[in-house]
Amino acid sequence: MADVEASTSFYVSTFGPLGITEAVRFPVGDSFVVGLAGADGTPQFWLSPARRPDDRELHVAFRAPDRAAVDAVHAAAVAAGVEVLHAPREFPEYHPGYYAVFLRDPDGHNVEAVHHGTPAD
Repeated sequence: MADVEASTSFYVSTFGPLGITEAVRFPVGDSFVVGLAGADGTPQFWLSPARRPDDRELHVAFRAPDRAAVDAVHAAAVAAGVEVLHAPREFPEYHPGYYAVFLRDPDGHNVEAVHHGTPAD
């Protein structure tokens, strides 16, 4: 991450509706590493300072429990001025019931909240 603090703020505020929180933080050089966790409190998504320039886009998907949670992530993103790549909708090209919102994180990566349900679920 170019700016771990900015990325932490982005992920916690935007994906907060999915239960994403900061679980742990520890220093590394002149920056720090942050572990983000879901409802169980176990860090599973880690943010750390970049060691070299990033030259490719990363795509990360966070699983949402239902469509309302995807919509809540979208609302949080819009309220924060986050770039929305694709507003919430069903993407049947992935599979029927694939309901997602796609966003751009502070480092330019494609991140999404997705609910794997049944059509119109």
